[in-house]
Amino acid sequence: MSNPMELSLEQKFNIRSFENQVQSMSHEQAQDFLVKLYEQMLLRDNMYKDFIRHQWGIESPPQL
Repeated sequence: MSNPMELSLEQKFNIRSFENQVQSMSHEQAQDFLVKLYEQMLLRDNMYKDFIRHQWGIESPPQL
């Protein structure tokens, strides 16, 4: 069984493909892309937190 902290062959291929896409971007396009990627990471983090709260029966924190 593989280590869950290692990337699969498919994931490694996807990284290589992603690397090729990024190399063809302008500096501004790459910056915009990074900001959008970071936003997606935060949204995914929120989704995981909500899922765990739901599974554990924990109330969501109050919205500020």
